[in-house]
Amino acid sequence: MKERTVKGFGKADLAVGLVMLVISYLLIIACMVMMIVVNAPDSWQTYFQERAFRFLSACICVMLLFAILFYYYYFEDRAFICRGRNVFLIYLVLIIAVLVCYFFGRFVSIYFRPVAMLALIGLFLFGRRQAIILNFVFSLLMFVIDTFTNNFDSSPNSVYISLMLSFACGTFAVFVAANVKTRWEMLLTGVFLGIPGLAIVLLLELSELDFSHFDWIPYVASAGYGILGCVLSAMLALCILPVFEMAFNRLTVFRLRELTSANAPLLQRLRTEAPGTFNHSLIVAQLAETCALAISDNAELARAAAYYHDVGKLKQPECFTENQTGYNVHDELTPELSADIIRSHAQDGYDLLIANHLPKEIADVAREHHGTLPIKYFYDKANRLSGGDANIRNYSYLGPKPTTKVAAIIMIADASEAATRAIKDRSPETVERIVRSVIEERMDLDQFSDCDITMRELTVIKQTLVDSLTGVHHPRVKYPAIRFNRARQAVKEESKGDE
Repeated sequence: MKERTVKGFGKADLAVGLVMLVISYLLIIACMVMMIVVNAPDSWQTYFQERAFRFLSACICVMLLFAILFYYYYFEDRAFICRGRNVFLIYLVLIIAVLVCYFFGRFVSIYFRPVAMLALIGLFLFGRRQAIILNFVFSLLMFVIDTFTNNFDSSPNSVYISLMLSFACGTFAVFVAANVKTRWEMLLTGVFLGIPGLAIVLLLELSELDFSHFDWIPYVASAGYGILGCVLSAMLALCILPVFEMAFNRLTVFRLRELTSANAPLLQRLRTEAPGTFNHSLIVAQLAETCALAISDNAELARAAAYYHDVGKLKQPECFTENQTGYNVHDELTPELSADIIRSHAQDGYDLLIANHLPKEIADVAREHHGTLPIKYFYDKANRLSGGDANIRNYSYLGPKPTTKVAAIIMIADASEAATRAIKDRSPETVERIVRSVIEERMDLDQFSDCDITMRELTVIKQTLVDSLTGVHHPRVKYPAIRFNRARQAVKEESKGDE
């Protein structure tokens, strides 16, 4: 998969990314000029006259930091920065964090800076590794700005305080919030971040403590600001995250949960217009989530993508078996037309999801979950009608093949659920044979060639599906054909009383 994404990153993508880098760089330089003017509204011209080289040094350092960040993404995640808007998003998050920290540090206290805000936003927007490198660049960026501008001319030691707070609290936040699933847990994370924040503030303050003129009030105030700054980081991250989620169509664990709620518009349509497909999607979502957990993949994304994987059937719900109530429209259509209707639901789902501004990660799964597999029923029907002359390409899905593990999981779970639903014997042995057949067939047809799923993971997925499907379709005890009513129940109670 990595080779495919690297080849897809061309000179045009690189040029767009570099343009976004230059625009972002000019924005941060403008912000630095604004800071200098705000810090010294009456003498900022003197600053630029006397410290022009100092400001130039700051500009060069900032340029190096921005270039390092772009260099990192270029070699580690080209698939992400091949879109210019993603490059701009990275630097925009960085610039906003700088401005917010400057505002609170300038007008309240250096300790009140929400230094962990960037790390939290980066964690949910980009992932743990990217959040760590972003926090590293952010810490150095604030250090450069504080050192080479007039932010803390009167208190040079504040520069080092800011560096330690930004780096330590931000890094700690990445690991503490890694398993956060709800917004309430996010707020609690801010409280926990107050512990290292308080420790850093006290240590830095004690290093300058003058015991001959000890005044405990400033130290208590600094400690309080340190704790409040960490809580503020979580609160601001919660406020800013939805803006980035919607403006840049990014996935976070919070948005995934909103997309899978009962009030989601497309799911409401699916439940009303295609109830059979909706029930099938619920089971596939449960299976996909369990499989993703088993191989340590993104279970939240797997569940959400499974909810929407068949949403394309909303275009013609009556053409799919699970939504039919006796009458089958395909009895009156040619096999080729029927196959065209069936296979179009993958692309229709993609188009519908994109039109409704759902994340591309979910839309891609809707288009990829059948890969380039043949539609067996109508291919066999066409062969019988044509004497074996049917072209299999006319009866196959158009692809593309799964490009992620989540798409591969849903491809397997979707087919396995449908196949086990159609049989009467649902013993573990039978289910295991069916699931194994589903996986082997897709391997034979090279459906997993574009994703980095391994044989070990396929084995884990197979066993997980067998266990789950055996539980979903477990046998039940046959109930006796006895019908109770009020009169019969009353008679029985009277007879018991007579005895």
